[in-house]
Amino acid sequence: MLVMKVIWSFCLLVFFLLGSGEALAGELSERLANFPQWEKLTSVKSALGDLVYPEWMAGSWQVTSTLVDLAAPLAPDIVTPGFEGNRRQLNQPVSFVVRFVKQLPPVTKLKILPQIDNKSPILVADRAFNSLNLARAYLGNEAVLLVKVDPDSPNRQITFLRNSHQLVSIVTARATETTSNDKFITTEVFQQLFKGGSRPYFNSVESTTAYHQLPTANPVIEADQVTAVYLSPQDPDYFKAGSRPVALYRYRLEFVPAQMPTTLKE
Repeated sequence: MLVMKVIWSFCLLVFFLLGSGEALAGELSERLANFPQWEKLTSVKSALGDLVYPEWMAGSWQVTSTLVDLAAPLAPDIVTPGFEGNRRQLNQPVSFVVRFVKQLPPVTKLKILPQIDNKSPILVADRAFNSLNLARAYLGNEAVLLVKVDPDSPNRQITFLRNSHQLVSIVTARATETTSNDKFITTEVFQQLFKGGSRPYFNSVESTTAYHQLPTANPVIEADQVTAVYLSPQDPDYFKAGSRPVALYRYRLEFVPAQMPTTLKE
């Protein structure tokens, strides 16, 4: 069914979202090394403001994403819809363009001072552009109409799909870890609400990505990414699953400079 394909395809999407709290030293690195022995991450902090990327990620990039491993830790008792079908994506590269841009951080208001206006620009993901290109790469141009980011919160966005379907994604927590001058690791936890089917569908997804700047021209950046899918409280197997993910997907990402300027396709 198209609806279930959309739901579970979006569970696997690489989110370039998407300042954040620092994780305990080495915790995120250790988490990636322990794949697929995962539990729900508890050290993340509430997502406030945008996710700030290192300067060496600035610009437009042609990304090649390849699913290299997947696991269903609770099988055969609990297996997500579409998991077995996703095996067909193993070692099948998908390409799309993303970009990271400079912008001024929002004005911060405090109780003691009327406001603090920080004029130093920060590097952030172009969320609408990246999410639209990514979604269309996985689902097709006709299936994805538009992506809108909440003007009041960079952590909330809506993806408009054909047949009046919508996917609302809200980043609720994140953590980052910088292990050296050329490696940056981030984790984001987000809630997803899929609307437009016979009933709304909820789930929780965690995406942990280790970006590594390389001393080469092709690729310039490589990344190791794991996406974990957790059941929502509405699922009858929610308490049975506990804090464990029901599906894990591991990707290899390669970044090379985009050859031509890109624009959003409305």
